[in-house]
Amino acid sequence: MARFLCFLLMLTATGLHGAEPEIDPFETPLGHPHDLQLPAGFPAPDLPDDYPLTDERINLGRALFYEGALSRDGRITCGSCHQRRFAYADRRPFSLGLDGLPTPRNSMPIFNVAWKKEFFWDGRAPSLRAQVLIPIQDHREMDESLHNVVRKLSRSRVYLPVFKEAFGTPEVTAERIAVALEQFLLARTSLDSKYEQSQRGEATLSAEEERGRSLFLRNSSGTSCATCHNGPLFTDHAFRNNGLTPTDDRGREKVTGLETDRAKSATPTLRNIALTAPYMHDSRLKTLEAVVSHYSSGLHRSPTLAPELAKLPTKGFAFTPADQAALVSFLHTLTDPKFAP
Repeated sequence: MARFLCFLLMLTATGLHGAEPEIDPFETPLGHPHDLQLPAGFPAPDLPDDYPLTDERINLGRALFYEGALSRDGRITCGSCHQRRFAYADRRPFSLGLDGLPTPRNSMPIFNVAWKKEFFWDGRAPSLRAQVLIPIQDHREMDESLHNVVRKLSRSRVYLPVFKEAFGTPEVTAERIAVALEQFLLARTSLDSKYEQSQRGEATLSAEEERGRSLFLRNSSGTSCATCHNGPLFTDHAFRNNGLTPTDDRGREKVTGLETDRAKSATPTLRNIALTAPYMHDSRLKTLEAVVSHYSSGLHRSPTLAPELAKLPTKGFAFTPADQAALVSFLHTLTDPKFAP
């Protein structure tokens, strides 16, 4: 730990990195393989086997996550658009790149990604290792070439010994940068909340929260919120058209070329949902109340509407105002205390 803190101080002194990283609750000691320490009942993720998860690589990835040298002029870091206090999401509708250009979609939260197989709202990145390099090269975001990133980091007297600790030699490569960032993100887990604490008998849900839980899990229509947002991850990671009024964004269809994928987006986790407003891929819904209202009565029917929603006899679940308030209360119980401001 002392070595890593010294490393951050050296970065500050050299001025190589961008914004100071926030105090991070995921600090890990150096010198041994990293254990994700999953609670009972949590499925084991299928981690990459070519680079075992280690504390040295995670700590290097943490430094790179907040490293301005990954962007063209040093002003933007990964942490600029994925802020820990918002569960590694961005409260702005669209993140802004170096030249003030907005991203086309809202920044997704990046925790529990060890259980994902496809990344971005449309799933265009087939792996986390591929995903982490895309924003660096996107002209709307960090607008830098991998060649220049490697060159800048290779000239750093700070980073070379840290790359050596992580990989055995000091060589800086695009692959090693991707692996380090990947491992840092694989270790960003959110596995505990008031809801889990209530399941273990360590906390008690209020009457309204308990009512919201019941509504979330069961509905007379034969489908429920938990049909898609299920299991301990509160998502099945599928792609769905969730009944938003159509826009020019073709969603998953742009990746697969299939008309049957039109307007489909990744089903996000509901963990920490209270921290990650605004909502939907295009940020059109600003509050949890608006989200619940959408699923209650605002569904737009189209040929690719998710079958789980298309089976509803009306334009939604027809929740009463009291039902909607109870659901919002329950969703707040999914906040992990380590992210709460």
